[in-house]
Amino acid sequence: MITDLRALEDAYVPRDLYHREGQINQMTTALDPLLHDHPGDDIFVFGPSGAGKTTTARYVLRQLNHEASIRWGYVNCISDSGKSAVLHRLLRDAELAPDLRQDGTAPSRFLNRLRQRDEQFVAVLDEVDVLADQDVLMSLYEIPNVTLVLVTLDEDDFFARLNGRLQSRLRGAVRVELRPYGHSEMVDILRSRVKAGLRPGVVHDDVLDHIADLATGDARYAIALLRRAARYVESGERRYVTLEIVDSVVGEARDAINEQRVADLSTEKRILFELVAQAGPISASDLRARYKQQRDDPVASRTRRKYLRALEEHYALIASSGQGRGKVFYSNV
Repeated sequence: MITDLRALEDAYVPRDLYHREGQINQMTTALDPLLHDHPGDDIFVFGPSGAGKTTTARYVLRQLNHEASIRWGYVNCISDSGKSAVLHRLLRDAELAPDLRQDGTAPSRFLNRLRQRDEQFVAVLDEVDVLADQDVLMSLYEIPNVTLVLVTLDEDDFFARLNGRLQSRLRGAVRVELRPYGHSEMVDILRSRVKAGLRPGVVHDDVLDHIADLATGDARYAIALLRRAARYVESGERRYVTLEIVDSVVGEARDAINEQRVADLSTEKRILFELVAQAGPISASDLRARYKQQRDDPVASRTRRKYLRALEEHYALIASSGQGRGKVFYSNV
């Protein structure tokens, strides 16, 4: 039944990307100078979870790479948010630092590796607003041959948290907004995934309509539902996906998304999440105390609050109520 499981994964970049033509054109125009060995325009990509921000950025870079060899690296700042971690991940993804380890390597060595190259480089920073150290943005911005593609949920919120120097430098970046997919757009996306990853005839249009209804604009959730339903059918005696099967895997699809989100967390964020998950409702003061007991070198209070906000607003792994000392955290998983 499943002919290509990769096509049913969220990280899969399709051959044709539907309903993002305007955003693709914006990004392609901004990055076109790279084809002539000149820096591109820095880009902000923003929009809600599941709107295809990361997929669109990867798609554009892949298309440009067909025209010329463009070196680019990707980092998800949920997983790597410290300066050395971000730089190491970017260079490793671009295969530029096989000899450099993250631990024990000064950030300047990673930056010098980029400065010394005689080619353009595109740095894609996903979930950029959860960076622990904004200085990495300034360091990358100041390298002449580096073009930034910054991906975030909310542009205004991100800018409000930048220091003045970064605000002034990044105000000129091209802004690319992605809105949630409409129902018919979601059906088209699902249909393309079915064509790429499943045998013909195993998923009918009424099922795609139902998945699109459940997903309410979130492509990540829709694809997870399709993948779980297809695997359910493949492991049993059914011949095709039904509405009932989709309904039966709703919980599994949500769990799979949450499990991947937890797996993506950096060490400090995972510790904070696990403390909340293990304790049940826990006050901010108790969480702070338990965290400091567990870590020999805890992050600063401001950084810890940023991580907790990311766990709540970006990944919806936790929730909170109250303010200040009366704030209480809960696990959503």
